[in-house]
This record gives sequence, C-alpha cells and structure tokens, in this order.
Amino acid sequence: MARIRLLTSVAGEGFSWRAGEEVDLPGAEAAKWADGVRAELVRTDPVETPEQPPAAERAARRPARRKAAAPRGTE
Repeated sequence: MARIRLLTSVAGEGFSWRAGEEVDLPGAEAAKWADGVRAELVRTDPVETPEQPPAAERAARRPARRKAAAPRGTE
C-alpha cells in the first residue's frame, strides 16, 4: 500500500476525498493518482540527515620548487 495526499477534492461512486486528505491505495493505483495535479505521494520513511555537515574540500598544496643547481665544474 502507498499513501497519497490529495491536492484537489475528488468524488466518485462510493468515495469522496477532500483536498489535503491522505489515502492509502495499492501501489499501481497510487502511482496513477499521484500525478502532481490530483495528488502526491507521501513519504512514510523518515528522511535521513547526516549527523555533521560535510567538511569543506581543500585543494592540496604543492611543494615549493627547488632552484636548479648550477652545472658542475663551472665554479
């Protein structure tokens, strides 16, 4: 079963739902209704949030360049 929240009021033979009401329907039927106009799916699982915000990424610092040594025998 999936839960949907009605965005508009709907009535038919044997049922009447108001906007804002949450209704349980079989998965395929709920998917048909949850088109973003008539209804939307309701998340039943709690949203997972990280305990700590991610650390800021930093670029690695390059090592300092060494000066080129003078050729041997020139001194």
